[in-house]
Amino acid sequence: MNVDIGDRLRFVRTQRNMSQRLLAKRAGVTNSAISLIESNQVNPSVGALKRILDGIPMGLADFFSLIPKQGSCTFYRSDELTEIGKGAISYRQVGSHLNGNLLQILKETYQPGADTGRIPLTHEGEEGGIVISGRLEVRVDGERRILGPGDAYSFESRRPHRFRCIGPEPCEVISACTPPSF
Repeated sequence: MNVDIGDRLRFVRTQRNMSQRLLAKRAGVTNSAISLIESNQVNPSVGALKRILDGIPMGLADFFSLIPKQGSCTFYRSDELTEIGKGAISYRQVGSHLNGNLLQILKETYQPGADTGRIPLTHEGEEGGIVISGRLEVRVDGERRILGPGDAYSFESRRPHRFRCIGPEPCEVISACTPPSF
């Protein structure tokens, strides 16, 4: 299941009675950037989407958990993971919604050179992950490491952080975040 970022952003913005112009001003982006995202002509990076949502204000977890909870599920086939990313980074989430959940589990795939954005991410909670394949550059609060298959990371999410695929092959990571961040 793919999440339509543009439709979801438009829905949230109009529910808050905000114009594209007002949201753009609050988020520090151009009006055309909001328009291009809402029309699905541009896919924002995670960092860019977070800055836009800060202008609403709304967290990434709330943004992606707008779908009403539809019962509980325990097991998920690979094709039942929910795609919540677009572009060079794929985030396949266990479960289609996170309403009320304390934990978010993702299968992340970074294409060669893919980056979460030049502005580091910060949010509440903790996160960790294990690299399954490829090489991942992880920057946390000034520290930098290149991780390969079997290597892992864990940190408080309030520390500024970003991720980037290093090398010619895609990088796959299994990660968890509590509380859900997007």
